[in-house]
Amino acid sequence: MSVMKKNRWAITLAVFLIVCFLGLEEIAVRRAQALPNDTYHELETFANVLAIVQKNYVEPVSTKRLVDGAISGMLASLDPHSAYLTPELYRDLEVETRGSFGGIGIEITIKNGLLTVVAPIEDTPAYHAGVKAGDQIIKINDEFTKDMTLTDAVKLMRGPSGTKLRLTLHRNGLPDLFTVTLTRAVIKIKSVKSKMMPGGYGYIRVSTFQEDTNSGVEKAIDKLTKEDHGHLKGLILDLRDNPGGLLNQAVKVSNDFLDGGLVVYTQGRDPSQEQKYFAQHKSHFSDYPMVVLVDGGTASASEIVSGALQDHRRAIIVGTQTFGKGSVQTILPLDDHSALRLTTARYYTPNGRSIQAVGITPNVEVENPKPTLASIEKQGATIEINPEIRENELPGHFNNGQHPKLERREEKQEQGQSVTVPKPKSAKAAKPAKPKDLQLDKALDILKHWKNYQVQLAQGGSAQSASAAH
Repeated sequence: MSVMKKNRWAITLAVFLIVCFLGLEEIAVRRAQALPNDTYHELETFANVLAIVQKNYVEPVSTKRLVDGAISGMLASLDPHSAYLTPELYRDLEVETRGSFGGIGIEITIKNGLLTVVAPIEDTPAYHAGVKAGDQIIKINDEFTKDMTLTDAVKLMRGPSGTKLRLTLHRNGLPDLFTVTLTRAVIKIKSVKSKMMPGGYGYIRVSTFQEDTNSGVEKAIDKLTKEDHGHLKGLILDLRDNPGGLLNQAVKVSNDFLDGGLVVYTQGRDPSQEQKYFAQHKSHFSDYPMVVLVDGGTASASEIVSGALQDHRRAIIVGTQTFGKGSVQTILPLDDHSALRLTTARYYTPNGRSIQAVGITPNVEVENPKPTLASIEKQGATIEINPEIRENELPGHFNNGQHPKLERREEKQEQGQSVTVPKPKSAKAAKPAKPKDLQLDKALDILKHWKNYQVQLAQGGSAQSASAAH
């Protein structure tokens, strides 16, 4: 009896394995049929290269390392914002969107193969150490960053709180490289700050869009309204050097200042990427005067807010041309807890303007003062004044779909001027004067003379421009 049971069990197992094999074969055939012949050929080439490297490379190398590197290179070749996220980096990204992560606090990009600082994040080790936008990171500790991927750079800079990190930097105009030693910290980004400005006008600074940004903005509005005896006289929303963040938070913040209407829409190849986002109509809406401050560091989600408020003529935009990151990155998790960050669509403002590689043009253009002799920290240096880095300067960026041959504005093509700082006669150098914030001053002036500017915008034109010499 036991022999018969064993035979039945063996037959059942054999049938099960045959069914599984046939099922897997059918899946493989379907997938193969879905791939074009040239893709099949290229995959065969990849497999051959993989085998050759594993057999002939000077040291043994794992298949996982080679495949991970190939995936990273494939995504990096598409555009500056697509990337392969290892399980560790994927976890870091999830933590970062909640506003707390371990590191030094800088936003980075790659320009001409060099790791470049877009902006230091306020109140972080990098910010307090004097790291500046435009600084090129030549080495992280003892590793050169030439042709290093963003993923690898982030991995090197992240680490436990309290540990040390050395950055070797090049700053335009300084004759020598210099090294900054930083102590990593738990970066807790408070994305919203507010205060009352002279004249009774409210000021809200949003440094990034994370999970709690919308609630922070709403609390700031309530606080300022109470300080202004229940009626907000006017508001300045500062989005300068805001690299963006979560799309849903950009929509919610826009909703705080709009009485209904389209905020932003997206379009991609996949129909699922065609989305429209709207603000809610409100029974009690306060249409107080409003100015939004932007600059070359205003990117992505902050450009969505700026574009929506500009198209609805809800606010006057003041500052300089924004960064121009108008692309949507979708996080696609994989089975091994890694993920792809893939560019899947473009953003469009309510009036149908693509932000990609163009950005938002202010209604009132105001440039803050360029570096002067008194503001230069390193004496005896030649300081080259360069334009800010923007999306359309990044290698591999794609056009916005509306202007295929879009050129940079002429004034951005001009070479920066240089000034040489003489060595001080005395050993004690004068303390650099704090540069004047002409953009903020202009915003206050607009609120004081709101009716004049409101008439210009109602007619559909741009308001007057101003420069550092103004």
